[in-house]
Amino acid sequence: MAKKTVASLQTSSKRLSKAIKMIKSPKTGAYTFIESIMEPEKVDAFLAKK
Repeated sequence: MAKKTVASLQTSSKRLSKAIKMIKSPKTGAYTFIESIMEPEKVDAFLAKK
């Protein structure tokens, strides 16, 4: 199943990556997940910002 997901992100002209970031809510302490599909070069910047 995971291989299908990764293969569908590779289009004919671009390579894309799916990044998932876990963020803790300061109010409740619960964790939420933010998913984004982007170019591999932008993944580090996405994960670094708060």
